[in-house]
Amino acid sequence: MEHLLRCHPVNGINFVRGENCALFDDQNRRFIDLESGSWAAILGHSHPRLNRTIKAQLDQVMHLGVRTPNQLAESAARAVLELVGLPDGRCTFLSSGSEAVEFGVQVARRVTGRPLLLTFTDSYLAAFGSAGRKDPAEWHLVDWHAVADVAACLRSIPFERIGGFVVEPGGGAPGFVRFPPAALVEAIARRVQDDGGVVVVNEITTGMGRTGKWFGYQHYDLRPDIVALGKGLGNGFPVSATAIRRIFAEKLEARGFHHAQSHQNNPLGCAVALEVIAILREEGLIERGRAVGASFLDGLRRLKAQNARIRDVRGRGMLLAVEFDPDSGLSGASVHAALWDRGFIVGGYPAGFPAGTGLRFDPPLTIEESDLTRLLDTLASVLA
Repeated sequence: MEHLLRCHPVNGINFVRGENCALFDDQNRRFIDLESGSWAAILGHSHPRLNRTIKAQLDQVMHLGVRTPNQLAESAARAVLELVGLPDGRCTFLSSGSEAVEFGVQVARRVTGRPLLLTFTDSYLAAFGSAGRKDPAEWHLVDWHAVADVAACLRSIPFERIGGFVVEPGGGAPGFVRFPPAALVEAIARRVQDDGGVVVVNEITTGMGRTGKWFGYQHYDLRPDIVALGKGLGNGFPVSATAIRRIFAEKLEARGFHHAQSHQNNPLGCAVALEVIAILREEGLIERGRAVGASFLDGLRRLKAQNARIRDVRGRGMLLAVEFDPDSGLSGASVHAALWDRGFIVGGYPAGFPAGTGLRFDPPLTIEESDLTRLLDTLASVLA
């Protein structure tokens, strides 16, 4: 991999084939992927039905200009808007989660005209743009970990200057699996909306069944105005979406809002999104992920009870984490490497992060329970 720009450490493994949760390298070694690629392959790798849809659409049309969307884009928009509870809203399809969140952020700024947006300090919203920078001139940040009194927290927020609350309903900065408290999330959202602002939900990681429900915001009493989707929406294919409540979409359209991106509303991406939604529904994978994830979480908790070096275990659905005691001599990197050597691909976050060191698990909703049992046994062996 000498000619790739080194943006991340690479391990030198050349994966050439995927089957559900298994990846095979060019030596035919088998690895269990508990990261779903980049937390995206919720249906597993090479899902036969999705592959058939992609191949069929390739034989029709895969790309059109931004001024000529076809009926697939309309059908996919209807499906997404129905899912997120905005059936009469508007939707646009883009390529990446960062684009979808940043698009939602810019919509919020335009429809409210206020200088600030609010989010939590550990939210990871995007890789670029205003959402990625979170510049103090544009953002008011709240450290929810430090909030002991919701009412006092609300009094400290300049709501008169805030146009929107951008919520990440689980996850946080890369590697974390954190879920902000419902009382605080709901109180801020109500206040922002009561003052004429919007609630933007970042569902890039938590959406499409990852947390045991269709969307992470459904674990809260929220009524979002803008919802950003990515990752699982395409099962690894680069498609994302931003769904907007009708009243705010109409404000944009009345002002002659213009946005053009090369792959906006592409037929192939829209066909993929439609099929992923259909598969999740028809195969009952949200319900399956919730049940299997709860069983997996129970297994991790039993492991914690047996090993004092595990400081915390947490999760919702198929979004889970194990955090090690930093004084135990364990590091997320060392356990990650030991599991890799035994054929398990898991997420790790480095020492120095406020949460300490640990492992993250984002397996496909289709993972076999036998693979999770093997992982638990292997993890117990590594810790011993």
